[in-house]
Order: sequence, then structure tokens, then C-alpha cells
Amino acid sequence: MKRSRFQDVSLGVGPRERPPSRWLAEELRSAIIEGRLARGARLPSSRDLARQYGLARGTVVGVFEHLRSEGYVVGKVGAGTFVSTNLPDQRPLTWRDRINPGARRTSVGLSARGRQMSRTCFPREPVAQIAVPFRAYQPDLDAFPLALWSRLAARRQRLARRALLGVGDPRGYRPLREAVAAYLGSARGVTCDADQILIVSSVQQALDLAARLLLDPGEPAWIEDPAYPGARLVLEAAGVKLVPVPADAHGIDVAAGRRVCPRARLAYVTPAHQVPLGGRLSLERRFALLEWAYSQGAWIFEDDYDSEFRYDGPPFAALKGLDGGGAVLYCGSFSKMLFPALRLAYLVVPPALVDGFAAARSLVDRFPPVLGQAVLCDFITEGHFARHVRAMRELYGSRLAVLRGGVRKLSGMLELAPESAGLDIVGWLPAEINDRVAVAAAAQHGVEVRAVSQYAVKRPAPSGLVLGFAAVNATEIDTGLGQLAAALREVMERHP
Repeated sequence: MKRSRFQDVSLGVGPRERPPSRWLAEELRSAIIEGRLARGARLPSSRDLARQYGLARGTVVGVFEHLRSEGYVVGKVGAGTFVSTNLPDQRPLTWRDRINPGARRTSVGLSARGRQMSRTCFPREPVAQIAVPFRAYQPDLDAFPLALWSRLAARRQRLARRALLGVGDPRGYRPLREAVAAYLGSARGVTCDADQILIVSSVQQALDLAARLLLDPGEPAWIEDPAYPGARLVLEAAGVKLVPVPADAHGIDVAAGRRVCPRARLAYVTPAHQVPLGGRLSLERRFALLEWAYSQGAWIFEDDYDSEFRYDGPPFAALKGLDGGGAVLYCGSFSKMLFPALRLAYLVVPPALVDGFAAARSLVDRFPPVLGQAVLCDFITEGHFARHVRAMRELYGSRLAVLRGGVRKLSGMLELAPESAGLDIVGWLPAEINDRVAVAAAAQHGVEVRAVSQYAVKRPAPSGLVLGFAAVNATEIDTGLGQLAAALREVMERHP
């Protein structure tokens, strides 16, 4: 064996956050792999290395033994420890070594489907500020009865039975599904039983599951135009061929959809509160949509995301309530009604699809976490949910009234749509104002709005802004409108 003198290779700063043994092993291993310690090079004695880096000698001896077992070093009694001569001439080349350093790579390693899925419309970092005028789709978290929720959660944790700690049902916690079925029957006109309900984390998860189970890649599906970007991107990521169908104040234009693609396999719709325009699907179009689905053997995915919040009368009945042929998959979200971090939603599937959806759910993530569902179940069955929704309906309605009154200050710059529902509303801009430019200007003034044009799928959308009003109080609405007015004036001065 070659007995070269020890090469004085720096191992970097001594161990700080890592355990000493792990630090020394990683530093020596890196020095050997990168060639800073040559094959056959003699390592210092365990005593010297321990003294140099302030380590216990036993730690160094243990590291030498570990590296010897991995094949990086060899030892001989009375001679010392040496870097193995049987190592390859060079370390394995990684993809970073192989690519052209000047080449630009995006989404390295992702498949075509993976790259499609990475096109998210949602922020990838936690939102620092909770209530900002006029963030869309945001409920008022200050008004949520957090102390009550905490008591229910503590009680559930304290009295939890072993059944809650074991393997759950892929469809979700049955008492919660029973509570949801009872609520939908009384509040939304949807007749179903607990076996038809799946508890999911979000509308996105429900739609992704439906798209993959009901459509093969390349098969067509109708989507409203304009439409919720989250739904559009989920369907595209599933390989669905999107067929944009015009939507207006009366919802999706079924006749136009039949002209463009009569044999679509699915239609994604928001009939109670169209995203982003705010209109509801007319009764005539509801019957036309159902008749199309029955005649073509197609499916309808009904996203009923915030229909409970209607301020000029009782909520409209769900499209699912008219479905006598088992064509509608109905989805709603507790995260919109209660608080975003809850991450609980529900999907009602026709009886013929129950087994397939339950089996697929068990494959992709087994079953949803149970304890949070149990707390929500108590919140519903003890009457807190219904009281909270009634209180929020009154609160949000008053805030929409404040917003309507305050928008008069923006006469000639912004006109609110007539709809009176949901957590947000569209404000129409003069045609000469680019709504994306207006969004950027508003952000500079501390206001968060969305451009209607960002919801467009194929057709150009009118210039407008989506304003969330539910999470901000009257004072914040007034201040926000002043900031928005300043931003719009700047835009109009730049683009007369």
C-alpha cells in the first residue's frame, strides 16, 4: 500500500449544528470523493485529528470504522489509516455535471404532466397578511369562533377513542359524512346518503380525482369561459382537452357548448355563483345542461364553492337537486365557509361511482386525517355551523352594502356588477383601462385585486377587477377604496 504523507486538507469549520461524528464523516467523505484526499493518502492519527478539531478520540475512531465499512478507507495495525486505492478514478457524474452550463433548464426532471402540474395559480408561500383589501375568496377569520373550535378540538383529543386512531374509511369519517348529508338535504336541496359522500381536502382534489377517473387523456370537457383558473389548470394537468364554452350573466351557454363539442365527456360549472362573473345558471340552462348530460352519457361537475352566502334572499338550490339521472358530481368547501387552513371539502358522487371513487381514494392517499373531521362533525351536529353561516351571511351582506356605497367615489372608474352573493364581486372598468395594469397599480397602493382577464380561457374578457369584501371591515373597505381610486387615477392619467 502506498504510504504517502497526510495531505493537509481543510475540513472546514468544526461541527456546529450537526453531531460531531456526522460532521467529521461527511467532511472526510466529501474530501475523498472530490479528490482533495488522493487515493492512498495517509490520514492523521485519531489522536491528532481529535486534538485538531476538538473532538473526543472515540468519536474519530468510530468515524474511521464507519468509513472503513463503506469502503472509503483501509487500515492496517501499526501503519495507520489510508484512503482506499480501489476507489474509481472519478466520482459519478450527476445531471449538473452533464448539462451544458450555458443551457437554461426549467422544471428539471419533471415529465410533461409534471411540468403541467407545476403551473399553479396559487401562492407557494404562506400568506403573511390575513386581511387585505380586496383579496378574493377570503372569509373573515376574526369573526370565526376560534375559542369554541378550540374547546371542541380539546374535547375530541381528550375523549378520543382508539377507533379514531386506526385506519380510516377512504370516503372519510362516517359521522361527518352523515352530518354533511343532512345539511345538504335541508340547506341545498341535495338528496343523498352518507355512502355517496367523500371528504376531501379541497375542490381541487375532488376535481383532480373526478378528471382522472372519468376521462382518459385527450378526451374533451366543457369549461366555462371565463373560468376559475384553479379548475382549468387541474383539468389540463389531468390531460383533459378543454373546450371553452361562453358564460354570461345566466351561466354557461349550453347551446354554444353543444355547437362546439356535443360529445364532451364532462362539464365543469359553477351554477350558483359563476366564477368570476357572479351570475347564476338560469333554470332553462340548468334543464338544458342536464338533458345534454343524459343524452350523451356525460358528467357534470358542480362546484358549489360559496353559495351559502347570498344576501338578497335565500341561497339558490343546487343543480344536483334537479339531477334525476345520476349525472352530477356535487362539490362544496368548508374552507370557504369557515377558515382556509381547515382544508376540508366534500364531494357527492352518483351511486354508480361510489365504489370506484372510494377505491381510487384509498390508492392515492388511503384516507383523510380523522381528528379534524371529528371536530368539524361536532361543530355541525351541535348547531354551531348553521349559526356561524347565518351570522356571516348577515355580516358579509352589510360589508357588500358598504362597498356598494363607497364605490360611488370611483364614479367613472369602477362599476360593481348587480349580483349579491359570495365572498367577492366584479367591478367593471372603462374599456380603455387594461385590468392587469390596474392590478399592478393597485398593488403599489397596498390593495389586492384580481384581473377578470386572468380568468379568460379563450375569449377575451371585458376589463374588470374581482374584489373580495368579506374579510375586511367597513373602515378597511373605505380606506381600500381610497387606495384603489388613487391607483386607477394614475392608470387613467398614463393611458388617457
